[in-house]
Amino acid sequence: MKVVVLRLGHRYIRDKRISTHVALVARAFGANGIVMSARDESVEESVRKITERWGGDFFVDYEGWKKFIKSWNGIIVHLTMYGIPIDETIKEIRKAKKDILVAVGSEKVPGEIFKLASYNVAIGNQPHSEVAALAIFLDRFFEGEELKKKFEGKMKILPSKDSKKVFSQKI
Repeated sequence: MKVVVLRLGHRYIRDKRISTHVALVARAFGANGIVMSARDESVEESVRKITERWGGDFFVDYEGWKKFIKSWNGIIVHLTMYGIPIDETIKEIRKAKKDILVAVGSEKVPGEIFKLASYNVAIGNQPHSEVAALAIFLDRFFEGEELKKKFEGKMKILPSKDSKKVFSQKI
């Protein structure tokens, strides 16, 4: 089973940092890749460099959101504050054992998404960041196991209670 994040929209000046963070959270919290509906080479380059240094397999791709959703063969989870609370849906989503597309917004999300989604899932019913919503969804979906994933990169954090310790190897 694979998990892919779909970034709905991307405003080049305004969303560059947030779209990068959506991709980095997706990578670190267990998703296989991200599909963006708008090409931004700076986001792609940042994520590629992180993946190269820190390891793991993670892809960045581009395609129109509507075409991609309609071609998706699996569950579509739209993260929105207007949806059904995650605690009421997560077990059912997990139980389906199908590929999952997690759609997160940028600009105003087209209303059509609500009908195309298999699940409209709320991480609380208040305005908040799509980065936070994605992190919480992936953590609940994977039940915390994604935090134990080994990335096998050139760089690795050595846990420490009082300093930054990074192991770096030249490959």
